[in-house]
Amino acid sequence: MVTSSAPTNPPSPAAATVMPAQKSASPPKRKRGRESKRALRERLGEIVSGLRATYPEAECALEYRSAWELLVATILSAQCTDKRVNMVTPALFERFPTVEAFAAAPREELETAIRTTGFFRNKAKNIQGAAHVLLEKFGGAVPNTMAELLELPGVARKTANVVLGVAFQVADGVVVDTHVSRLSQRLRLTREKEPTKIERDLMQIVPQSDWIDIGHLLIHHGRALCTARKPACGECPLQDLCPSAALYLDG
Repeated sequence: MVTSSAPTNPPSPAAATVMPAQKSASPPKRKRGRESKRALRERLGEIVSGLRATYPEAECALEYRSAWELLVATILSAQCTDKRVNMVTPALFERFPTVEAFAAAPREELETAIRTTGFFRNKAKNIQGAAHVLLEKFGGAVPNTMAELLELPGVARKTANVVLGVAFQVADGVVVDTHVSRLSQRLRLTREKEPTKIERDLMQIVPQSDWIDIGHLLIHHGRALCTARKPACGECPLQDLCPSAALYLDG
């Protein structure tokens, strides 16, 4: 080892070493490994609080005036944006104002009215089928239980949860659409990919009092910031709570 005995002088500005700027957007690193159920629930509580603060008026974006109209709008929203559905339903409900009117509608006329929502033939079939079952079994009224709603054509758990939670304020499950599915995986609230299994996992960690709200909050966040192709992690209020944030920020 060589030791210099020359006096040390402060370096000139030109010779000074310039340290590279550090990224300020990256969230603090969380410990890797399996997260305990307790830790997951605590983190979830912070997530819900953050989302509520960011989207204080989060609610169902579909426009409706009755449980029947909400049911129809939710069936139409499959593989279609809520914005497009809201463009279609005013004229649709004016042309067919009641469950009876939908049941008696000429199929081709109904298909034409909802064509722009996509998959219009199957949706028209399901809507008319639901109208017939309501008239035959439920006196024309939309039921307010999961079991009865699942008897209707075109109604699976997602649609039933929307109707129960929004029209009746009944928390029987969690709405899992494409946004909820995507965000639940990015936030590591589940490792599942099938909607029914994602819903099951969410119901185990989300308090039942939040089952209705969590769907609205995640959907709003998925539309606003946590989009499918390019999530805006640098602007996200959940950045330090999301295990996936560093992947997108570093990329």
